[in-house]
Parts: sequence; C-alpha cells; structure tokens
Amino acid sequence: MSQKSFNLEIYLVTDRELSLGRPLEWVVEQAARGGVDIVQLREKSMDTRPFIEEGKKLKQLLKPYNVPLLINDRLDVALAIGADGVHIGQKDMPYRTARQLLGKDAIIGLSVETYEQAEEANQYDVDYIAISPVFRTPTKEELNTELGLEGVTTICKMSRHRAIGIGSIKAHNAGDVIRAGAEGVAVVSGICSADDPLQATRDIKEQVKKAKTVSADL
Repeated sequence: MSQKSFNLEIYLVTDRELSLGRPLEWVVEQAARGGVDIVQLREKSMDTRPFIEEGKKLKQLLKPYNVPLLINDRLDVALAIGADGVHIGQKDMPYRTARQLLGKDAIIGLSVETYEQAEEANQYDVDYIAISPVFRTPTKEELNTELGLEGVTTICKMSRHRAIGIGSIKAHNAGDVIRAGAEGVAVVSGICSADDPLQATRDIKEQVKKAKTVSADL
C-alpha cells in the first residue's frame, strides 16, 4: 500500500459543462479556498494543446494552497505539465504501464466499479481507489447500477487501499459515505454546479469531519 502523504477527504473532479457557464479556474479556486484536498482535471473532449494549457493554469492556481493536481486518463498531459499524478479508469492505460511512465512518486488512483475490480486492484500499488458510482449519476451514464452504501462497505473491507466514494455525493450524503467506510468523497456537481462552490466545499468537508469524529468515538 502506498505510504504517500496526501489528504483524500474532499476530492474535486472538474466538469466544465456542469460549472454553469463560470470559468473553471474560478470554480477550482473557490473549492481550494473552501478546503478541497485534491483536484482532478477531467476533460473528456478537449484537444491536447488546450488541455495542457488548462492543466498549467490549474497547477499554478493550486500551488499556494498545497493542493495536488491529478489528470484524468491522459498521462501525456500529466507528464507535460508536471502534474502530481493521474486517475485512470478500467478502460484506460494499465496501471503498471502508468506507474512505469510516471515513476514511484506520482499519485495514481484507479476507479473500481465491481467487487471483482476491487479485488484485482489489491495486486497493484495504487495510491487510492475510487468506488464508482456510490449513487447513480448523470456524469457516468455508462454505469447503470449504483454500488450504494453497502457496496462501499464491502469494497472498503476487501481492499487494502485507501478509498473514496464518487457518484452524486453532496453535503447531505457525504457523511453516510464516510460512515460506510470510505476515507473521503469525490465530488463533481456538488461543487461545480453549486451556487457558491466555496460554501459547498466547506459544507461537505464539515459533514465528512463530523462523520469521522463520530466513527472515531465508537
């Protein structure tokens, strides 16, 4: 298991289309001010050059906040901008190849969508797994079923890795995901589409910390 030191409590996955027409940089900075712990830049349809430019801007923006920047899927973009790491899905580049290209110090996360994938991930020294989706979400239309809180608990018990939950998570259910066993929550629309992304981040973080305090007291 990875021994890298980074916080996973509140993990922002960017989505330009869900940002209500506001600049992505503004949304990310509001989240950083609100206490987000890690940011994943996710651009499924952007060409390589603007993707790199966007990544450079966000890396510079996040530097004063000491917030790591990960790139979704694109190792070439991560290497080009010196990102802190990547997040890969089950259909992306194999983990071992990604690790070989990025080196031992890079943060590499892996999505798991089934119990079988979670079991397989135990073979890899990934830095965390993302349990996807906890609840059904329009940002993952290809995933027709949700794992639910019971699925989070089962995967967290069987996995040797740090785990976050993703999929329609907002302040009202973030604590439930933590109590189910996850270390943190990944949020997309809950921050990107919020009227006030800064306050939304704070609200989610408060619920995560409350859930962790209660769990520690049990």
